[in-house]
Amino acid sequence: MILYSIIPMETVFENMEQVEKQELKEISLGHATMLIEQTGPFEGKIVRLISPDPQDYLKEQFAPGQKIQFQPEWLA
Repeated sequence: MILYSIIPMETVFENMEQVEKQELKEISLGHATMLIEQTGPFEGKIVRLISPDPQDYLKEQFAPGQKIQFQPEWLA
């Protein structure tokens, strides 16, 4: 990555160590795969959609930020 800026590097990257890493869960729904940030035991928020079908990206229920409920792995 190349960063062109007049702001000193120390200022730009001063909080990089403090950035919290998200724990994402991978959920499959048909041929689509979603990365979910878990907000509860069996619910979460969609962070990313991975699908070979371009029409899936136009579906509102698969949009990033949407809340989703899923089954626990041991029931699937």
